[in-house]
Amino acid sequence: MPRAIVFVASYYKRRRFEERAWALGMILVQPALMIIDHGHFQFNCISLGLAAGSAVAVVSKHELVASVLYSLSLNHKQMSAYYAPAFFSHLLGRCIQRRSPVFGVMKLGIVVLSTFTVCWWPFLSSRQSALQVLSRLAPFERGLFEDYVANFWCGTSILIKWKQLFSIPVLARMALSTTVIAALPSMLQQIWAPSARGFLLAMLNGSFAFFFFAFQVHEKSVLLPLLPATLLALDEPEVLHYLVPYAMISMFPLLRRDGLILPYFALLALFFLLPKCPARSDNNSAKIAADRPFKFLSASILKKCSIAGAVILHLLYLFVQPPVRYPFLFEAFLTSYSFAHFLVLVIYTNCKQWLVPADDQWVASSKKIN
Repeated sequence: MPRAIVFVASYYKRRRFEERAWALGMILVQPALMIIDHGHFQFNCISLGLAAGSAVAVVSKHELVASVLYSLSLNHKQMSAYYAPAFFSHLLGRCIQRRSPVFGVMKLGIVVLSTFTVCWWPFLSSRQSALQVLSRLAPFERGLFEDYVANFWCGTSILIKWKQLFSIPVLARMALSTTVIAALPSMLQQIWAPSARGFLLAMLNGSFAFFFFAFQVHEKSVLLPLLPATLLALDEPEVLHYLVPYAMISMFPLLRRDGLILPYFALLALFFLLPKCPARSDNNSAKIAADRPFKFLSASILKKCSIAGAVILHLLYLFVQPPVRYPFLFEAFLTSYSFAHFLVLVIYTNCKQWLVPADDQWVASSKKIN
């Protein structure tokens, strides 16, 4: 909560109080995080809180603090690596624009290495201890994915039996290659034109690249792209209202196994009942014109058809017995349906990121300082 308050006060400092209050509310009552942390009892708030704190430091231009907080988040939970493309590319882009880029990179490297050394010091006393930790970070023996997750590998496994066609080493290389390729566009944009808003979009796009293509992704990993989407609530309200329901839907099979059907529907209903984003306080006509091509996310007919499809899939999953030959058919339908919606969103947010200009004011001031 403290980091959420600081983020809203820093990033949205020029917005009206009503807008800032709404943005803070969206961050604090995000239903997917609530049900996973307090229903599934897998606490992600620490690592996500540290990641949010590092995002606050980035948008506030405190790069060394951001490096420390992100390193702590990564060492607390390795899934924070989903944000690595955004942090790396944004901070590198800032360093390149300075008069002494090498010195800037060296400072960040020293801070990161020092933080990692402190975190790993208890495990460096013996080689066996360090290897045990590393083995937990890369559980290749568990396969490409478990259960049903709304990503590329699981969504396409209905047609392509990846696990049968390829060995684990080959799948690991494929996962690495596709993840890098998917994250590359948002990284290049931040290296070329670093900005606070672009950085948050890069967090969203980079984390979705990992969620779609990384090796051994869990259903709960959708919480990682949800964090930057929530932080961007005022800038991109359509993204938030589009992503949250399908993130919840993608986790429904897991939540049903946990006996969380009632909290699931209750939290979804409460989210839809929350007030919409307050009217924008700025009337920048150029910005409104730039946003116009992407209003399809909130198009009425598409939204109604999409919701109807989700309702039908829920009813099938809850009340219809699947074929004996395909006992997990409806789980596959739910996750594939969510993946299709995620894919549309990622195309949109990648296009949107490339429309964000660099923080020219920061660039000018940094050149004066350095």
